[in-house]
Amino acid sequence: MAANKAAAVSHVGKIRSNNQDSGYAGRDLFVVADGMGGHAGGDVASAIAVSRIREADREYASAPEAEFALQSALIAANSLLAETVFEHPELTGMGTTVSAMVRVGDQIAFAHIGDSRIYLLRDRELKQVSTDHTFVQRLVDSGRITEEEAMVHPRRSVLMRVLGDVDASPEIDTWTLDTRPGDRWLICSDGLSGVVKHDDMQAALASKDGPKQVAERLLKHSLDAGAPDNVTAVIVDIADTARGDIVKEPITVGSAAAPLQFGAEPKPTARPARLPGLRLHPIRPATGPTHFEPQSEDYLDELIEEDARRVRRRRLTWMIGLIALVVAIVLAIFFGYEWTQSRYFVGTSPDGKVAIYQGVQQGIGPIGLSHLYEESNVTVDDLPEYDKQQVEQTINADDLQAAKTIVEQLSDAGRQ
Repeated sequence: MAANKAAAVSHVGKIRSNNQDSGYAGRDLFVVADGMGGHAGGDVASAIAVSRIREADREYASAPEAEFALQSALIAANSLLAETVFEHPELTGMGTTVSAMVRVGDQIAFAHIGDSRIYLLRDRELKQVSTDHTFVQRLVDSGRITEEEAMVHPRRSVLMRVLGDVDASPEIDTWTLDTRPGDRWLICSDGLSGVVKHDDMQAALASKDGPKQVAERLLKHSLDAGAPDNVTAVIVDIADTARGDIVKEPITVGSAAAPLQFGAEPKPTARPARLPGLRLHPIRPATGPTHFEPQSEDYLDELIEEDARRVRRRRLTWMIGLIALVVAIVLAIFFGYEWTQSRYFVGTSPDGKVAIYQGVQQGIGPIGLSHLYEESNVTVDDLPEYDKQQVEQTINADDLQAAKTIVEQLSDAGRQ
């Protein structure tokens, strides 16, 4: 079996002031972590997690063994994050997503928590194999909203599961899948998957370029789209020696590639009690939209009820807007019709007489905007040829009195 060919890239993006992502591409282990908790915590969280998890980059006898090792590594990283917060209380509330995979022969073991993603490109078709642990994904899974609505939902960045100091036993997704020659795997933070369109990702990954070139192309797509968040991608090719460079040395990118920096010296004091409210939101505000809410059923119900209220408010706004539009159209029609009824013209009546009409000659489809107001005793056929043509083509009048004057003039012409 040929060695893996992989690449890892990470970029701060165009909005964030620091890179809170971390990535790792090793011999058989590949990881992406997206930190959260603001300027002081997100980078530390992802760096600690990746530094601990990359210790699992070794040979395994089977994929299930690797799966268990990955799960243990993530749990150990979670404990390490909690210990770090104990020693550095200013980091309270920090956390990180983790998406990791280990190749064992023709199988791959996975461990995943949060909303970073794992994709598989096989036969030029791109498929997401991980599940986002987000509030909107719960809404999509329950049929409350569509995938398209989830992309613009105001709570699309609310995480329900992360590694951090909130849950001592976080629920981690683990599984194994078969892989085969020609497969291309992508692990990325939501700075890429939340910005670059699926079709563009698929086109880039389906190219024959090596992992490094493709990773840089995906990064460029994200930067061209504004890159509001940090962007990290790890690409792995399976058993295709004609493409890419064999990874001879592990690659670490993002925050994990730099020495850890804490905002204050450790304080060996008892860990302060934390009120329930402080467990919901970090003490330090995040620099971006991603934040964490614990996955409790009560809180989830509250979020769903809030979403229902938002939908009701949106429907009410649409209804009010629709009513206002209908009222505006009705008023426009009413005042428009009133204006037409202030106009008069002289024409031919159904009996062939010169007549005065109220309204205008035009109509709206089959609906006329004029009616016979007064018929004279003057027969149109008795008029001189020029006057007859004028009447048949209608003669506009400024008002009713002007229309009557025109009729009197025509009557005099008919008697001559």
